[in-house]
Amino acid sequence: MGSNSSRIGDLPKNEYLKKLSGTESVSENDPFWNQLLSFSFPAPTSSTELKLLEEATISVCRSLAGLWTVFTLGGVGSKAAAAPEVSSPLANQSLLLLLILANLTDAADAPNPYRQAIVSFKNTQDSSPFPSSIPHAFQINFNSLYMALCEQQTSDQATLLLYTLLHQNSNIRTYMLARTDMENLVLPILEILYHVEERNSHHVYMALIVLLILTEDDGFNRSIHEVMLKNITWYSERVLTEISLGSLLILVVIRTIQYNMTRTRDKYLHTNCLAALANMSAQFRSLHQYAAQRIISLFSLLSKKHNKVLEQATQSLRGSLSSNDVPLPDYAQDLNVIEEVIRMMLEIINSCLTNSLHHNPNLVYALLYKRDLFEQFQTHPSFQDIMQNIDLVITFFSSRLLQAGAELSVERVLEIIKQGVVALPKDRLKKFPELKFKYVEEEQPEEFFIPYVWSLVYNSAVGLYWNPQDIQLFTMDSD
Repeated sequence: MGSNSSRIGDLPKNEYLKKLSGTESVSENDPFWNQLLSFSFPAPTSSTELKLLEEATISVCRSLAGLWTVFTLGGVGSKAAAAPEVSSPLANQSLLLLLILANLTDAADAPNPYRQAIVSFKNTQDSSPFPSSIPHAFQINFNSLYMALCEQQTSDQATLLLYTLLHQNSNIRTYMLARTDMENLVLPILEILYHVEERNSHHVYMALIVLLILTEDDGFNRSIHEVMLKNITWYSERVLTEISLGSLLILVVIRTIQYNMTRTRDKYLHTNCLAALANMSAQFRSLHQYAAQRIISLFSLLSKKHNKVLEQATQSLRGSLSSNDVPLPDYAQDLNVIEEVIRMMLEIINSCLTNSLHHNPNLVYALLYKRDLFEQFQTHPSFQDIMQNIDLVITFFSSRLLQAGAELSVERVLEIIKQGVVALPKDRLKKFPELKFKYVEEEQPEEFFIPYVWSLVYNSAVGLYWNPQDIQLFTMDSD
């Protein structure tokens, strides 16, 4: 079948469309029906097969058309629009429709059956019976689903589906976390975050939440440091000939934090980035030297920002004393936010030192190299408690380096650190509660997800057009 032909089989195209749709009013240029006609079907080999194929095609097409008409509320037209590049239009439309169905709000007397099905479906290899309380149950090949999700993360809708499955379906979450090739899923997510400037804010946010959900699992946090990667070509700040998946994840999340600090200043992005790092911190293993450096560099950036706000507050206060008419800016709120982030970074460093000091000589090296940064926070009332362990580690290893003499090479310093780790009494490090953060959806998540899904339909659906002047669910300049 082909939509470019003026005839379909023995019938003119417009007559075939009337037969297919069951209506006299269908247009020969209607985008929905033309798209259906563009898909290829196996050629029948007999008149019987031709009759069966035709009846099946008419039934399926009418069902799809009716369903799609319901969800577009008649708002879709046939005006030509700039078509996004989609390798599989039918798969793209199907995914968008699935996301619409999954995000329908519950009725007053019944939950959304589509969401129920997505929350509860199981692997085809799982032979255990479904509970009787699950009315909409089905099974799917998890391996095929996993491979497809790994391959399609460049699109918003695929990342949103991944988020939905990880967050709501414990079967798929357990399966994914047990995979031994998690790099195939994590690398595309990291690439989304790395190219944050080129992505819309919703896509970046969904990718980050996927990482946060994964880092809630200790097994994931351990295993990512065992996966070694070579030549990450899309990471351009530095040539990474060999690095663990865990160290790369740290690098990308820290880069996202720094981008957010200078550009978007999104509080939720900051919070979730730091939560992911905190979840991983106790299992940091063999950190790449560049990852260790970037952790301390981020702390340095926060320290400078803290000092700048303090200086501005002091100057503003002096100015207000000489002029009662000048209103005093509210620097207290800025300081409070920065100090919260600084404390979180100190807790992440402390968590690594107390739980896996012997695995991370590069982090100790980076701490010693920038030890002056931490002096101002030793007596600060907001950080005194958390600084105890960091100060102890810096003092202990600084003393051993002094004993070793001057002009030490990098290799020699690392050797002294590795020897010192064995000698450092672990009972001298104060224990703190384990850092653990769990993602929780905001109240009334539909206020975010329903406009987001429909904006994806508006921007990504193939061959469908809505009059932008009639869009009220989301703003046309929203990401």
